[in-house]
Amino acid sequence: MRNFKQFMLFVMVGSLLSLTSCSSDDDGGGAGSAGSGVLVAKVDGTSYQSLEISSSATVANGGQNLIIIATNSDGKAFAFTIFGYEGVGTYPLGGGANIFNTASYTETDVDLNNPQNSTTEIWQAPYDDTMVGELRVSEETDSKVIGTFDFTCKNVGGDQSVKTITDGSFNLNKQVQ
Repeated sequence: MRNFKQFMLFVMVGSLLSLTSCSSDDDGGGAGSAGSGVLVAKVDGTSYQSLEISSSATVANGGQNLIIIATNSDGKAFAFTIFGYEGVGTYPLGGGANIFNTASYTETDVDLNNPQNSTTEIWQAPYDDTMVGELRVSEETDSKVIGTFDFTCKNVGGDQSVKTITDGSFNLNKQVQ
């Protein structure tokens, strides 16, 4: 429990420093390491890569929202919803009552012998009113949305565990709705 409290203190101090630093990363930062059509990240240090066929970035609601969905064949998925999307830039995940951007990481364990026994666990961000990460869009073209992300997320509907998502990047095919 003490390590968890120290970790949370570290996250809060890091968030405070990033919010009050003198420089701004409004340009969306670098492109990251994701190959064309996929999203990659480390989940608690374990590498994740989505499949191109089940990964996309959708610009919706007249360009005001960005929705990213990326899944793989292991039943693991990421989802992001950015409200007030304006293209290239940095979008906070959490940070107060006026921030509605969300991210989630999901693990589904399918029981092929009895599909009704399949389970899905969802870790979501933000899980309180603190800033828990960022999604940075570094490039948007007619056909692609490219950027990076990192965040912490909590299984609020389950065991209350926290996962740390690092080294996240995406180079996704763009859809417009």
